[in-house]
Amino acid sequence: MAEWWRGAVIYQIYPRSFQDSNGDGVGDLPGIVDRLEHVARLGADAVWLSPIFPSPMVDMGYDVSDYVGVDPLFGTLADFDRLVARAHALGLKVIIDQVLSHTSDQHAWFRESRADRDNPRADWYVWADPRPDGGPPNNWASVFGGPAWEWDACRRQYYLHNFLPDQPDLNFHNPAVQDAVLEVLRFWLERGVDGFRFDTVNYYFHDRKLRSNPPAEREGPLPPVNPYEMQDHLRDKTQPENVAFLKRVRLLTDHYEARTTVGEVGESGARAIEIMADYTRGAKRLHMAYSFELLGAPFVARHFRKAVERFYKAAPDGCPCWSFSNHDVVRHVTRWLPHAADPDALARQTAALLLSLPGSICLYQGEELGLTESELAFEELTDPPGIRFWPEYKGRDGCRTPMPWDGGGANAGFSAGRPWLPVKAPQAARHVAGQEADPGSILGFYRRMLAFRRARPELVAGGTRFFKADEPVLAFLRQGAGSSLAGVFNLSPETLSVRVRGLALAADGPSQAAGLLDRTLTLGPNGFAFLAPAGAEPRVSYRA
Repeated sequence: MAEWWRGAVIYQIYPRSFQDSNGDGVGDLPGIVDRLEHVARLGADAVWLSPIFPSPMVDMGYDVSDYVGVDPLFGTLADFDRLVARAHALGLKVIIDQVLSHTSDQHAWFRESRADRDNPRADWYVWADPRPDGGPPNNWASVFGGPAWEWDACRRQYYLHNFLPDQPDLNFHNPAVQDAVLEVLRFWLERGVDGFRFDTVNYYFHDRKLRSNPPAEREGPLPPVNPYEMQDHLRDKTQPENVAFLKRVRLLTDHYEARTTVGEVGESGARAIEIMADYTRGAKRLHMAYSFELLGAPFVARHFRKAVERFYKAAPDGCPCWSFSNHDVVRHVTRWLPHAADPDALARQTAALLLSLPGSICLYQGEELGLTESELAFEELTDPPGIRFWPEYKGRDGCRTPMPWDGGGANAGFSAGRPWLPVKAPQAARHVAGQEADPGSILGFYRRMLAFRRARPELVAGGTRFFKADEPVLAFLRQGAGSSLAGVFNLSPETLSVRVRGLALAADGPSQAAGLLDRTLTLGPNGFAFLAPAGAEPRVSYRA
């Protein structure tokens, strides 16, 4: 099926933390192969692998030193080929990360570029002369703290790094750079991958004139923990030239059968939805895009509703890829726990909500177990921004700790050696083997919810109409393929009564509801229900 990606469920695997096969404490490709059946049984359509390429691992693989190899830490190209073959045998597509906005400073391209100002790759990265006072050319800031410019004594120029100084930015204004990264994509397409997840896809181009960013509007007496947030990033990312390059990417992938692309938009707020829509509208850009709009803090009905409505208003034919957790943010069961009376009820509700949204879905490994964020000590951290901004920002290590597979040993079946990040007791207690034996587990619920989604075509590809309801109730009708289904969600730790008309509880629908009686649906804390049309025009209402 050429458009298998529309409405697909993609399972993100963070290779370092999925399964270690050789006892070195780091997950690897053979370990992933051994555990792929878990993903297939869950009911996902595809796996997305975070970077597996050769890297100094300063940013855990997002600093790539060779785009067409596999880091020995994870295995070999032959191991990768076996992974693709095993995934395809299980009915799973394989999507791999592509970190194209920047490379490692150990990449051969950068070593040549920094050698002097006249070599063939001298203009492959973003170089700039200092100001007369020796300062950098503008005020651009690094996402990971400090200025986005690093002085290079050899060239006696600054180079741009939107992230770490070890991650110099490629110059996409140079056509040769575009051609080179397209050849990287071709290499992996020829190897049989089914698609790409593009890291920081809106960071490829910068303002040619290197104009400074204006200050951002902010509230509160103190500046944010990270001064990056004090700028309105109009010049250092999301430039108009980006769209033309994305069209080149789509033209390449369209030469191969049933391949897909999903872009990570490094942005949040209304602008994030606008960029997602812009990058996916029509048939010549990315197939899908996601942003941090649903990966943040708000857990209110208005936030979810506006995200969906804004996207489809701007790109009716586009395809968002929604997710609540990934390797960059605090796990959502922890993030949204203040809105819940019970973490398990929250885990079930958020699974039901995410898997009933229009568009494609990404699940992060361990989400199906109801994993919470791991609490780590400072000396256990590996994440550069976490180390830099501790303790006000604890970094991303807490969501990257190893997957707990069973109750045996100190590392929950992840590794026979000391794991690169510790497996803490709260996470180990939610291991896969224990939940396999419990039909009422979070894992069991995810499997049922995924099966329910597959069985309801309106959830996979239908349209969406939101009902008018006050906070904290989110209610919508999904319609398509001749069938309709309503979802009603109580986003609070209190019991609520919701008025409904023309709807009955769906017999096959997972729910956390006390039931429907005399047009009143009673939803307990973090309760939800799926309802099918029953005669009259469907209506759902709630007044706070």
